[in-house]
Amino acid sequence: MAGEQALFLFFMRQMFFFFVMRMYMRRRALGRRRIGRRRDRYHEIQRAAVFAAIAIAQAGQVDRAVRDRDETRTTAWWDTVVFHPAFDDKEWYRRFRMTRATFLRICDELEPRLVRTTTRLRTPIPVRKRVAVAIYWLASGDLFRTVADLFGLSTASVCNLVHDFCQVVVETLLPRYISWPKGEALRQTVNGYEQRWAFPQCAGAVDGTHIEVKAPSEGHTDYFNRKGYHSVVLQAVVDFCYRFTDINVGWPGCVHDARILRNSLPYRCAERGTLFPPEMTRVINGVPVPVMILGDPAYPLLPWLMKGYADNGHLSRRKTNFNFRLSSARMTVECAFGRLKGRWRCLAKSLDVDISKVPNIVSACCVLHNILEMNREEFDQAWFMPDEEVPQAPVVHGEARTHAVRDALADLFAAEDL
Repeated sequence: MAGEQALFLFFMRQMFFFFVMRMYMRRRALGRRRIGRRRDRYHEIQRAAVFAAIAIAQAGQVDRAVRDRDETRTTAWWDTVVFHPAFDDKEWYRRFRMTRATFLRICDELEPRLVRTTTRLRTPIPVRKRVAVAIYWLASGDLFRTVADLFGLSTASVCNLVHDFCQVVVETLLPRYISWPKGEALRQTVNGYEQRWAFPQCAGAVDGTHIEVKAPSEGHTDYFNRKGYHSVVLQAVVDFCYRFTDINVGWPGCVHDARILRNSLPYRCAERGTLFPPEMTRVINGVPVPVMILGDPAYPLLPWLMKGYADNGHLSRRKTNFNFRLSSARMTVECAFGRLKGRWRCLAKSLDVDISKVPNIVSACCVLHNILEMNREEFDQAWFMPDEEVPQAPVVHGEARTHAVRDALADLFAAEDL
């Protein structure tokens, strides 16, 4: 009996020892597996980080290789243009339509908005190069790809640089360089028209021109104009020095000039009586003649907007003489459009950009045009692009008082020509 109890106790001790050892070994195995999984995860993270670093490095090397290849082939041109004396001022002017001094002044004015910070991944494009890329494209109208090859950039970069530049010019420089004449500036404009074009009480000339665009994906029929292509309209008021004093751009090509005028800022100011000061009204042949702007037959005859007599083929000499004087003075706006499109060739061909970008591009060209005209920079007459305008249906409208003003001016011109 005693032997059986001893054997039982021995067996129980062995079973307990086996159970404890089994638990110990299982816990140890679990610990090893846990450590292994942690080690595996750590190695996976390490491998992923290494692969990511290699991919970034390879991408950077490929990108740098492409840029280096392009810059080796093309950036030398830009370096020559900017720094090398062999690239003379005449060649610079031919490519950028402005002097170096004006170009640098524009760079200085736009630098706070165009400068970009340097990062660990990339050194930003310098401001002067950004401005040069945009102005070169505006002046040449070349494909983005062609400009990219010249400056050692990608096509997408050139596209972004052009649109960024135009946006900044519109936001920063347009209010400064395109403004309605007031005070002394208005008096100088009126005197300028009278001295240069022999037309008194004139503060500008208004007209519209079509900027050809690619057909938009939506509403393309609205942009199809009477000339037979898709366009947006630039309506502008110009002073006697071919400078824009007001622009309205973006209306579809099928819209009549008179409708665009009714939706412009000068028209709203005139309706409120704030366009021109009444104290500048001048009595001519017994008739009070206010300050006015000149328009073609497409516009209505208004107290502040003068147009010629309707040509029915039987005009008197007095009326024909008046129409000639008015047409001569009104040619300032036609010349301004010709000089605008001559300088900025992108406007003389179809703008192959999204329709939403067109107003900024056209407005930026108008601002740059004013800057060059204010600085009296040379304009090569070989650049001139005459605007072949198709006459629109005349608008018959006018008060008796306005007709009296026109008749008084016609009498004045007839007396001067005697």
